Amino acid sequence: MESDRLLGGESVNAEPADYGTQPGSARGGSRGHRRTSYTVLTEACSVQAAPDDEELSIQQAVVFIEDAIKYRSINHRVDANSLRLYRWYYSKICQWVIGLAIALVLLLAFVERPSSLSVTSDLRRRSPAWQPPCGVTEIFELACLIVFSLDLAVKSYLIGWEEFRKNKWLISYTVVLTVSIIDWVLSLSMECDEKLRVRRLLRPFFLLQNSTLMKKTLKCLKRTLPEIASVILLLALHLAIFTMFGMLLFPKTEDPDKNVEWELHFRNLPTALTSLLVLLTTANNPDVMIPAYTLNRAYSLFFILYSVIGTFCLMNLLTAIIYNQFRGYLLMAVQASIIRRRLGIRAAYQVLSCHEHSEEHVRLDAVLKVMSRVQMQSYYRAAITAKVHQYDTPGHMDREQFMKIFDELDKDRIKEHPPLPDYESPVLQRLQVVFSHYYLTVFGNAVALANVMCICTVLVLNSELETSKRNNFYMEIINLCFILYYLFEMCVKIFAFGWKGYISYKNNIFDGFLTILLLALQITIYATYSLPFSRDPPSHGILSLWEMVRFINMLIVFRFMRIIPNIKLMALVASTLLDLLKNLRAFAGMLVVIYYVFAVFGIWLFEDAIKPPSDYPSNNSTDNGTATNYTNVCGTYEQLGYWPNNFNDFAASLVVLFDIMVVNNWQVFLEAYSRYTTGWSKVYFVIWWFISSVMWVNLFVALIIENFIFKWDRSHTCTVSDVEKIRYQTSVQLMFKEQVQEPTEEELLCQLHQHPHLTLHW
Repeated sequence: MESDRLLGGESVNAEPADYGTQPGSARGGSRGHRRTSYTVLTEACSVQAAPDDEELSIQQAVVFIEDAIKYRSINHRVDANSLRLYRWYYSKICQWVIGLAIALVLLLAFVERPSSLSVTSDLRRRSPAWQPPCGVTEIFELACLIVFSLDLAVKSYLIGWEEFRKNKWLISYTVVLTVSIIDWVLSLSMECDEKLRVRRLLRPFFLLQNSTLMKKTLKCLKRTLPEIASVILLLALHLAIFTMFGMLLFPKTEDPDKNVEWELHFRNLPTALTSLLVLLTTANNPDVMIPAYTLNRAYSLFFILYSVIGTFCLMNLLTAIIYNQFRGYLLMAVQASIIRRRLGIRAAYQVLSCHEHSEEHVRLDAVLKVMSRVQMQSYYRAAITAKVHQYDTPGHMDREQFMKIFDELDKDRIKEHPPLPDYESPVLQRLQVVFSHYYLTVFGNAVALANVMCICTVLVLNSELETSKRNNFYMEIINLCFILYYLFEMCVKIFAFGWKGYISYKNNIFDGFLTILLLALQITIYATYSLPFSRDPPSHGILSLWEMVRFINMLIVFRFMRIIPNIKLMALVASTLLDLLKNLRAFAGMLVVIYYVFAVFGIWLFEDAIKPPSDYPSNNSTDNGTATNYTNVCGTYEQLGYWPNNFNDFAASLVVLFDIMVVNNWQVFLEAYSRYTTGWSKVYFVIWWFISSVMWVNLFVALIIENFIFKWDRSHTCTVSDVEKIRYQTSVQLMFKEQVQEPTEEELLCQLHQHPHLTLHW
């Protein structure tokens, strides 16, 4: 279908997958363990091994190269049996099973009590959710815990007992597994009727410990917090000073008409602090100042000054400092990853050269044998192998040459499309030139735009009509004409490019699939409802005529996204968003962990805290006087109809946390839950706002900008077709690679001689 070559540059799609920090193992050899001796002072290398030890050297070099590609540590057992276990552990199927177990154990929260399996979360309309029988979810959870236990056992064996005792992550893994198993047993003994499941709070740890980049990110955040303490203190001082000024400016007076500001926002210290804290996020602006501004326009200066200093200066300064500090620690983590890659390559050279009793060169046949076994992308293997063959004449490579051939891992991949079909007829050749021209795609985009505009026009004209009164006949005829053109365009492109050439373009696959689907739906409509039809006839099957027409229109609008690859800036933005799923998912994973933990805490603290109104027919609650009293108060939880936003199940909790993260009307939740529970509930929401909105979202957005700038700087001289051909792979390591230093040979040798499973002599 397509072939690939590499473009000079710096890119690789490598996601770290390590088992912990500084893994290693106790010295000593198990059966089959190879003990290698390096005499550094004489610049020579000697091997104390059996004659058939060449195979073990090849296996070690293969694993070290794979570690380098994935930025993994090489400090693991290197005997033959351990290497086989190690490669099996990092195989696709094994990692897929572990990932599936992590996803499954996290998704259990949606099914467990309180279950989220209901149509709506509205307290007034929600029917009792289906609750799984005791033992159903526990069986799946037990299977996941068994997978995690095996995962822990393999990791512990590969690094050894001595290094296990030094590894905080693996010790924590053991503790979390132990507590989870104990809590699981208690759940079954209590017939799944316990109110508090501790293991639910611990489940995000399984996701966290499985990603080296997530662990490094957490470590960076932990180091960042003390650095920003002074700015947080300054922000708190700003809030406290203006709170006191506000209470002095808006006291309670004898005139009730002048007490509105005091009554709503400055009645007491907690209320004043909350009002001004929310004002930092602009969620209650200008509502908070309207009562005072109505009395005297000079009062607006107080709120304007507060917002300018707090929102526009201190908050943005806080964001900048957070990212600057976090970025500094992230660079240190990236530096460690780059060292891991270079160390893995250097270790591979060392084991190959030592088998030949020389540190000066390695044989080409040994290098080619290693590359044939390494699990890596085929295009990188081909590029590195081609580089190796450049040294066929001497038949060997020195250290610098060996290290240099792996620079191909840092180059972008260029997608080569299959050649065009060769037609003998001059007429067909001319048609091929016409139908393969770029202007055909431009004209197709114009036709797609015209189709979308027709749909938009019909929607505007029929926006006030009921679906049963709409005339769908003309819309269907128009859609059919456009769909026939789409089919024609797809056929002529297949003729011009050939079948393999057509599907080598991702936008053609997208376009062709939707065209066939639209044609099938259109034929179904005419076969089901026949012609002519001017009103919505009775439904024949699952979907009515209007529903099928609506679905077709949605697909046509979605198909209009085909223009994205044809506009350079839009293509870069779209590819940046896709890169987030591949290369920055560790940062998104941290947000998932934070969401999960706070959602579990929210259920523990606020489940069934809010009661529906007493006048609603389906409500059986007797303790609902609070809801009734506040139903008509403007801006309250009850008056705004926020009943679906609650902590009565896991899915609803996630929605509430998202609503607070975007800080629009989040003061409504602060007021409602402090009223239904206690004023201390505000602490929970403020902490969530600071961690999610102030810290993590801003960090994530900053990394998105870094990703986009990284790609833009490398593609601003490229054409649209070049952007389509070059597959930029922007891992976090490569985004910051230019800002970190390459390790020296002395640093690599120093770390190599500290390997716990290779006996090295100076």
